[in-house]
Amino acid sequence: MTTPHEPTAPTDTDPAQSVETDADSSGTLTPENPVSPETADALAGLANSDLEPADRRKLLGRAVTGLGKGAGRAFRGPRAAANWAADLVIAAAPHLAIRDLDTLRRHFDGKTGEDLADALIRNASRTTAGLGAAGGSVAAVEWTAPPALLSAPVLITVETAAVVAVEVKLIAELHEVYGLPVGGSASERGSALLGAWARRRGVTLLQAGRGFSTVLGAGLRKELRDRLLRRMGRNLTTLGPLLTGAAIGAELNRRATRKLGDEVREDLRKQQRKALR
Repeated sequence: MTTPHEPTAPTDTDPAQSVETDADSSGTLTPENPVSPETADALAGLANSDLEPADRRKLLGRAVTGLGKGAGRAFRGPRAAANWAADLVIAAAPHLAIRDLDTLRRHFDGKTGEDLADALIRNASRTTAGLGAAGGSVAAVEWTAPPALLSAPVLITVETAAVVAVEVKLIAELHEVYGLPVGGSASERGSALLGAWARRRGVTLLQAGRGFSTVLGAGLRKELRDRLLRRMGRNLTTLGPLLTGAAIGAELNRRATRKLGDEVREDLRKQQRKALR
């Protein structure tokens, strides 16, 4: 097991609650490792709801500057861009800092149960709304990224991946609230949570002992890609006229995250009732 990465920005976890990662930390980009650790860490960092706007802009810029040649896939059509977005979220998922129940209670002033779930969904919705209001983020990228990367396809793909990272973290922490924490290694948890995100439900099965790439099979990857393709189409609204496009993108992200959170929590309620029988 590799050594966990150092934090790349302030997070909303306690130091003692930092999540391990067994993702590949090599700086070499290969077909098996198509996303740089810098980009994966930055996307995971963007999922933290307590970041200051300046820190969020810096992380978005860091995510874009670490993309490398893979960014060219954003120009090859919607499906290629969605496949690239899938690579981004697959790489980021094991790096997400998931808070356990005790940490969540401390962070949200002692809230428990449905009140705590409400607070998590509300915070995640605000975070994705902020990502949808892309004007400031684009300005940050303009100062840090090569001109070749400053294009609508690249920005939309990275924004979508960051939004998904927020929602995957939300799903993981809702599991904590309902007493159904997702077990396994960081990679196994990442696979299970991405499957839950694609299917809009709680995690129902995690096959312990299977590697990350094995758990995320071809069928699940297709579901993930198709869901990302739909989400990327929605995020195109952020390219509208200044302020108008940002406002629409923010509201669409907020609604989509809230709807996802409500659907997942309803499934977790059912699982919780079954577990108590």
